[in-house]
Amino acid sequence: MNWRERFEEPVRGVNARHRASQWVRAAAARITTPLLPDDYLHLANPLWSARELRGRVVSVRRETADSATIEIKPGWGFSFDYQPGQYLGIGVAVGGRWIWRSYSLTSAPDLAEQQQTVSITVKAMPEGFLSSHLVTGLKPGTIVRLAAPAGEFVLPEPLPATLLFLTAGSGITPIISMLRTVEHRGQRTDIVLVHSAPTADDVLFADELAGYADRGITVHLHQTRRDGRLTPDGIGALCPDWAQRETWACGPGGFLDLVSGMFDDAGVRDHLHLERFALERGAAGEQGGTVSFTRSGKTATIDGATTILEAGEAAGVLMPFGCRMGICQSCVVPVEAGVVRDLRTGVEHVAGERIQTCVSAAAGDCSLDV
Repeated sequence: MNWRERFEEPVRGVNARHRASQWVRAAAARITTPLLPDDYLHLANPLWSARELRGRVVSVRRETADSATIEIKPGWGFSFDYQPGQYLGIGVAVGGRWIWRSYSLTSAPDLAEQQQTVSITVKAMPEGFLSSHLVTGLKPGTIVRLAAPAGEFVLPEPLPATLLFLTAGSGITPIISMLRTVEHRGQRTDIVLVHSAPTADDVLFADELAGYADRGITVHLHQTRRDGRLTPDGIGALCPDWAQRETWACGPGGFLDLVSGMFDDAGVRDHLHLERFALERGAAGEQGGTVSFTRSGKTATIDGATTILEAGEAAGVLMPFGCRMGICQSCVVPVEAGVVRDLRTGVEHVAGERIQTCVSAAAGDCSLDV
């Protein structure tokens, strides 16, 4: 370990975007040894922490019957220089343990910096314990943990001459941050949005989208319960020049598979940028087994749809993580024995290979070096 690593060792696990922030935290930790800086900082302000990013919930505002926008005031060390389209990791204490998920930022970064708040918009999913809690149970004033914004689903600079946004359901959330940013910065480009939702009442940001339509952005809202699911021909009818546009698409797996097939068949896949939200999981009970975390000496018996990361956290194991979506590689650990299955692809990994715990499940009994 070199001198820099040794100096930063007390805050090695902190997720910080800038080296300067890490050094300030490290210095504070060294000065207050053997007590951690939080032992002092928390007394003055619960948003001050040398170990982690924190935030306070400012408001929870309903968007539809099953979704809400959560406004958060980040604490010390948070950087507002994120890009529209990126996601934010949020940890919430529920039932005595911290549960983490990642959600797209819906606030425009320029306005967020002015107001010193950020927002995420969450749709409560039937199988999603945390998403339901965020929509119906989270209260203003709650202190949450944050992970720095990340993700590659962002717009380039300068903007392309023509843009197409294809979204379904809560897939509109990263796109609304892009639209808000374009609007705030006064950028001018040819934008078409095709958004699919079950009914008009299910459309997130409906009034705002109508306002964009009045200001020159072409907005098509498709109601699947009335008109059926979108098809390639349907998208082509709404945006005839789709193959010539740089396209950002976000939504459920089936919708994105349809869009991917369109662009593949047209030979223009390089024009398409995708963001997949939910992990496509197998059915509960398919494979699964007992997972041993050898360094911590703990075990967890899980079904074939529960991720290794979730199993470890539930067992009280300190697990590395980042995006929790299989993108950032922060959760990679080695398999010591047994077989682990990638929930996205079905590919199985054996002893000696490294796996992403956030998108992997047990394919029988296995052990990991955690």
